[in-house]
Amino acid sequence: MSVTDTQASKPAAQSLPLPSSAVIAVVGTGAMGAGIAQVAASAGHVVKLLDNRPGAAAKAIEGIRAQFGKLADKGKMSAEAAQAAGGRLVAVEQLVELADAALVVEAIVENLEAKQKLYRDLEDIVGADCIFGTNTSSISVTSIGAALQRPERLAGLHFFNPAPLMKLVEIVSGLATGRAVADTLFATAAAWGKTPVHARSTPGFIVNRVARPYYAEALRIVNEGGSDCATLDAILRDAGGFRMGPFELMDMIGHDVNFAVTRSVWNAFYNDARFTPSLIQQELVDAGFLGRKSGRGFYDYREGAARPAPHVAVTQNAPDEIVLHGHSTAVHALADRLFERNIPHTWGEAADGRIAEVGGAVIFVTDGRTATQRAAEMGIANVVLIDLALDYATAPRIAVGAAINCFAPAVGAAISLLQAAGFEVCRLGDTPGLAVMRTVAMLANEAADAVNQGVCDPAGADAAMKLGVNYPRGPLEWADRVGLPVIGAVLSNLARFYGEDRYRVSPLIQQRVFAGKKIHD
Repeated sequence: MSVTDTQASKPAAQSLPLPSSAVIAVVGTGAMGAGIAQVAASAGHVVKLLDNRPGAAAKAIEGIRAQFGKLADKGKMSAEAAQAAGGRLVAVEQLVELADAALVVEAIVENLEAKQKLYRDLEDIVGADCIFGTNTSSISVTSIGAALQRPERLAGLHFFNPAPLMKLVEIVSGLATGRAVADTLFATAAAWGKTPVHARSTPGFIVNRVARPYYAEALRIVNEGGSDCATLDAILRDAGGFRMGPFELMDMIGHDVNFAVTRSVWNAFYNDARFTPSLIQQELVDAGFLGRKSGRGFYDYREGAARPAPHVAVTQNAPDEIVLHGHSTAVHALADRLFERNIPHTWGEAADGRIAEVGGAVIFVTDGRTATQRAAEMGIANVVLIDLALDYATAPRIAVGAAINCFAPAVGAAISLLQAAGFEVCRLGDTPGLAVMRTVAMLANEAADAVNQGVCDPAGADAAMKLGVNYPRGPLEWADRVGLPVIGAVLSNLARFYGEDRYRVSPLIQQRVFAGKKIHD
């Protein structure tokens, strides 16, 4: 294992945080810079703010002090503490005024040359022990450090917006980053009330890399006519447990930003098919439909515009005969839901993976094959597939897909069974892997590749996705719960269906399946 692999995968080793007496400098006072300054001032540091826009630092301080006042009003900090924290904020106008800083965090424009110049200039001003912490979200820490006389003092200190609220901080080690520097930043972020994770400087670090499939798979389903944005958003929220659906999330982030990150990661990985940008999103950017900030994106946010509703199957009468099969989590949750609603059902002995039969329909949980392929291979015409759910016992919604040759009454019977169990049912096209299953499989696959390549460890990957983007479960933890053989099969079936390298199975998942182990074993 290389030195950089060790930095990315091992926890901080007994390093001390910067003392509260240490001066923190923040260069760039936009939303992110101001948020970082608020965090540091709350932790007891004098914080110097610098911005090349006249008056911007002073204005940021006014905003931060107002935030402290609101926190005091809500009883989340005392009035005295709020006043003291606000008093530790200092606006400065020149780099030379940062000479006494122990840490300089930059939150300026995402431009390599600009960041390199800033830190080159600072090297002649600050002390030899001053740490440089770049808040870049997409630029290589190694590349920024390459322009410095002492690149070992530079590491990524990547906060998430809004910095005062989001717990995650990625501590990113470039090739030259000193271990003591990374460990000190790790300990300092923890002292500031954050949850730090170590990462190696690779495209997208952890979160911006691992999150790409959340957008990409939903975009692909829409592009193939498998569903619409509102329906997929509802499925990923209500069945998958995600805080926001992919399309509403992209609208909130802004398509110019989200598309730029996707392109950046794709380009940095030499056009790896796994990160291929979507032509649909390219069109939105070209049209200026950037989401909430422009008034239009996947949804229309202009005054008077109606929000489209998800497509939900028409309510059917409860079925007469229901036969359940097997011992999977899905079938036991289905049985419990039927029992709670006094819906009669019996148990059968089929051993082909089916979870239920009703009205001629044979129901399976998706394994990455289309229902049509599964029907042809099994010699069963009326195949209906259900999607993955975060918790089948409590999910209010479920997605289904049916084989092309499945008779309409059989599809209706399958839908009626799920409705009788209390699900709101959304029918997708016969899309391989449906929505939640293929998304979770690809998220787990990317997280596994990040671990396999020494970017982070499994715990770091899971913590990053739960804390950085509010996923309901870490992707590797989720894969362990679903079962790595299932995740591997879904990915392999997607790869066979599309004939693309995009769905290649991570070596880490393959090896763990061969060994009969979980990722977290």
